[in-house]
Amino acid sequence: MFFEYKEKIEMRVTKIKIKNLFGIKEYEADGKSVELSGKNGTGKTSVIDAIRYALTNKSSRDYIVRNGENEGEIIIETDNGLRINRKERLTQASYKSVKSNGKEVPSPESFLRDIFTPLQLNPVEFAGMDKKKQNAMILDLIEFAWDMNTIKDWFGEIPDWVSYDQNILAILDDIQSEKGKYFQRRQDVNRDIRNKNAFIEEIASSIPGGYMVDEWESASAGELYRQIETIRHQNGLIEKAKAFIQSSDNKIRGLQAEKEIAITAIERETANRESSLNKAIVQLEEQIKAHKQELANLSEKKQDKIALEEEKYNANVAKLTANLAEYEELANQEIKSVDELSKQAEHIEEMKGHINEYRRMESLQNEVENLQQESEELTQKITKARTLPGEILQTSNIPVQGLSVKDGVPLINGLPISNLSEGEKLDLCIDVAIQKPNGLQIILIDGVEKMATELRERLYKKCKDKELQFIATRTTDSDDLTVVEL
Repeated sequence: MFFEYKEKIEMRVTKIKIKNLFGIKEYEADGKSVELSGKNGTGKTSVIDAIRYALTNKSSRDYIVRNGENEGEIIIETDNGLRINRKERLTQASYKSVKSNGKEVPSPESFLRDIFTPLQLNPVEFAGMDKKKQNAMILDLIEFAWDMNTIKDWFGEIPDWVSYDQNILAILDDIQSEKGKYFQRRQDVNRDIRNKNAFIEEIASSIPGGYMVDEWESASAGELYRQIETIRHQNGLIEKAKAFIQSSDNKIRGLQAEKEIAITAIERETANRESSLNKAIVQLEEQIKAHKQELANLSEKKQDKIALEEEKYNANVAKLTANLAEYEELANQEIKSVDELSKQAEHIEEMKGHINEYRRMESLQNEVENLQQESEELTQKITKARTLPGEILQTSNIPVQGLSVKDGVPLINGLPISNLSEGEKLDLCIDVAIQKPNGLQIILIDGVEKMATELRERLYKKCKDKELQFIATRTTDSDDLTVVEL
């Protein structure tokens, strides 16, 4: 946007008197604008250098006093009672007097620096500056009172990557810049948000819908596992009982077989023994008696052994029957399935297996929330730095007609300085040079012969239109210094 041009209070030079400075023997002028022309060495530039010396107490020349003289002097008077008198002496200390309405001004050098700008002493120099310096000088023309507390009020802190020795608009441009820490940090934060959201989505896809983490975190499958093991143990006993019952008949038959085998063995043994004894009787008549007695006892021993086997058999059958009664009670029970309990336990374990990832997802979500808040705060600061220039320009004194600012770059009638014509650049040189509210309204222009006639005339017209006093020098073929009022 464009802003209203505001005029400044003027301080006009009414008298310039130079004596024995540089190449000038004596020169005097009033407040009129003049062009000094002539060959090199006629004193044209000496007039300008003398005025520069009066205002700055500096000179690029090694010799200030005119050759052959011991003292040089310049006096400048203005229409508001200011009188500057500076003398350069070879044999004694230099003299300086700056008075306002007859009274000495305290801190005169500082006072003088405040009533003019360096560009007033060579405004065309502005056109040869690099773009960055030109932009900075134009932005410096915008008058806006601020200090570090202002920055802190705006942003809650003092951004530490910004140079604060520049215009407030340049500072704000640095703050909002894509190279600034706010912008860079916001990029990092937003990238972190995207990455964490991707992790959150990945974790969420692996967790069942409606997952109640607090419920599963407190859930335990221990009781279910105890029930399962109890049922499995009982089922084992039942299966053992059924197997025992099914095998009991075989066991009884086995016992019977053992008994029959034992009896058969006894009978075979008895028969063999009987045969042996009979043979022995034949052979051993003398032993008949003894053998007969043994034969008589043999039947009794046989019955004793058979009785023993019967007793053993009955004991084993009784033991088996007792066990059988115990197992029959278990065998009549049904085998219970643990499938449902196992599924429940497995489900609990599966759900508990999601807890760590769920908690990780919650942590990431909290981090994302904090990062989003930080990103919003950074965006607010960047937006603040981008909107403040417009607010500042609406309330500031804009010293150049057609001046606006876009993205920290000053524009003249919507164009950057590099796009201005040579004439527009000259106009801008004057506007930039005259920026002191209570300053001297004088412009010094050395070497206008280097300009095209059209540009030189435009420069003179610009100064006249702004009611500036200007002193220009132009090199010609004339042997004498010529002063032309403009």
